[in-house]
Amino acid sequence: MPKYLISVWHDDSYGTDFSTPEAQRRVALVEAFNEELQKAGAWVFAAGLSPASSATVVRSSGGQVSMTDGPYAETKEQMGGFWVIEAADLDAALEWAGKAATASEEPVEVRPAEG
Repeated sequence: MPKYLISVWHDDSYGTDFSTPEAQRRVALVEAFNEELQKAGAWVFAAGLSPASSATVVRSSGGQVSMTDGPYAETKEQMGGFWVIEAADLDAALEWAGKAATASEEPVEVRPAEG
């Protein structure tokens, strides 16, 4: 069955204090969505990400590897988490993406995985 990446996007300055009632409400929504994915057999893997400011960019050129701090892309929006799902087709993946956007209360992007 084809796999799809559903990525969640946040403003670059996102950060969550998980002790707040608002964060707990949002966590519960995402946990319910995760359970629905698992029960449907669509779940492959999911994870939240630390802010892009914690990233290290690794490059290779001419046999030399270099590393620099910070995100690769200099944009206001950054990927904050993702799901890898299995779905029959793009329409089914988009249906899951709508549920992901509702659960995360953030925009999501869907991309087919190759291979």
